[in-house]
Amino acid sequence: MRDVVEIGLGKTAQRGYHLDDIAIVPSRRTRDVDDVSTAWQLDAYPFRIPCVGHPSDATMSPESAVTLGRLGGLGVLNVEGLWTRYEDPAKILEELSRLDEGTAATRRLQEVYAEPIRPELIAERVRQMREGGGTVAVRVSPQHTLTLAPVILDAGVDILVIQGTIVSAEHVSTTDEPLNLKEFIADLDLPVVAGGCTDYKTALHLMRTGAAGVIVGLGGDEWSTTESVLGIRVPMATAIADAAAARRDYLDETGGRYVHLIADGDLQTSGDIAKALGCGADAVMLGEPLSLCAEAPAGGAWWHPAASHPNLPRGAYGVANEELGSMEQLLYGPADDPEGQLNLFGGLRRAMAKCGYRDLKEFQKVGLVLDR
Repeated sequence: MRDVVEIGLGKTAQRGYHLDDIAIVPSRRTRDVDDVSTAWQLDAYPFRIPCVGHPSDATMSPESAVTLGRLGGLGVLNVEGLWTRYEDPAKILEELSRLDEGTAATRRLQEVYAEPIRPELIAERVRQMREGGGTVAVRVSPQHTLTLAPVILDAGVDILVIQGTIVSAEHVSTTDEPLNLKEFIADLDLPVVAGGCTDYKTALHLMRTGAAGVIVGLGGDEWSTTESVLGIRVPMATAIADAAAARRDYLDETGGRYVHLIADGDLQTSGDIAKALGCGADAVMLGEPLSLCAEAPAGGAWWHPAASHPNLPRGAYGVANEELGSMEQLLYGPADDPEGQLNLFGGLRRAMAKCGYRDLKEFQKVGLVLDR
């Protein structure tokens, strides 16, 4: 049973743990790093590394999404972003890369995202990604899924990501017809990834909608303001482990249908990635770390998709200290940085080898210890 702490008379809180609170425990066996596989597969689509690009305009353009795909990951383009509002957002992105951090930057983000979404640009961006080769994935918010889905589906994407700060399978509204995820997914012939979620029950309900993947977490990092705005914070180690428990129960419930978990938040280094996968994730969604590569369209600036919300922005604008290298170097090395920000998946492979595991499914069984 998880620790429950009484925080006052008649009110208790469950104890949760962040990735920084835990560490991986090596087993009795080690393995040669060349014998370790970081491959995984989402529905019919295989990938060499468990890396999904967070759909922020700061990191994911059609070109950088293609580059991530070529390097073995999955790039996800935000179809509610700048690339579907402007014919050529390059000048806007260049301007955004030079902003100073603070309220003025948030105001400018709100201004550039006030431009309406142009459906013809959705089709054009999907075409660009298709011509680049690899798997084509786009993100849409739950609020705009029903409106934009016909255009997205006609454009011919491979994977649809329905992502918001918090996504549930049971949204209640007295003013609008809510998105029924189960009915919506049942009518599609392509895999859907949905999230984020933060607990066992929500993860299980999202799995029951028929989603091929569930995003666990809110994309939390030093620039996320979800806690200060909404009071919501996710201890990622606990959230992933709870979602993995939901997946085990769903496997028993369905007789073997496996739903992939994608961890989104609290991820900066190769060690963070290893711990997230050790908690039960199948892949990680990287945002800010990818802003440090040369291919990042915002030139080192970083913001969450929710940072430009017109009424309640939930993310600060940030600028990286320096460019660390190419996307390939960021993912595969070589590294000249001792902090684990380069060669992210080389670091993951070595962690798996040091613990004696040959693939990601095995590595989910690794031992963990609380070290704080």
